[in-house]
Amino acid sequence: MSRPSRFFATPSQGFAPNMNETVTVLIDALPYVLQGAAVTVTAVVGAMFLGLFIGVPLAVGQVYGRGPVRMLCDTYVWFFRGVPILVLLFLFYFGLFTYFGLNLNAVGAATIVLGMTSGAYQSQIFRGSILSLSKGQLKAARALGMSDGLAIRSIILPQALRLSIPGWSNEYSILLKDSALAFVLGASEIMARTHFVASRTYKHLPLYLTAAVLYFLLTWAGVAALRALEKRVRIKGYVQ
Repeated sequence: MSRPSRFFATPSQGFAPNMNETVTVLIDALPYVLQGAAVTVTAVVGAMFLGLFIGVPLAVGQVYGRGPVRMLCDTYVWFFRGVPILVLLFLFYFGLFTYFGLNLNAVGAATIVLGMTSGAYQSQIFRGSILSLSKGQLKAARALGMSDGLAIRSIILPQALRLSIPGWSNEYSILLKDSALAFVLGASEIMARTHFVASRTYKHLPLYLTAAVLYFLLTWAGVAALRALEKRVRIKGYVQ
């Protein structure tokens, strides 16, 4: 992460109650912090899609899998839902990734860990959507000669994914807030850049308030996009 020299200040400069100086610091810092916002969005979107690809098979395994498959899926879900994100970040970045020789940067590692954790939570969203569908649909597909796998892919999952979009809005908001913990790995996201500037200009309150506003705007934009997607894929007259 680049560290612009213009953000260095002495304590006496920082504590001076000068509104013009505060505004100048915010104006200078905003482009730098916005670069961190781009990193945050990249990590969150990547984690959402990774969670999607992990969560769907987990949900199918939990609902339709046999004993060993279901137990394996349950174990994955319980582990990633039961261990704090901060612990998982340290466990994988400094532990497992290093042990297996995976040379990942902080952002990539955080995206993978957030994605694996999101997969556990998204699986429960998908599982609830699958269980909300009528069991008669699968029976009807079997009566038409379809295999269970084909019926699940062609009939069950398209409906379940559509019903899961409201749950994704909540998961997106949670992931966005959890992404701030990537700061502890040295990822150059919003919090890391904000903390860097605040610790050198001593303008903690306005800078962290700016970061809070950025997180709020990113949350609002993501939820609004998912609501627009929900309306776009909604089938008129569809009754679950």
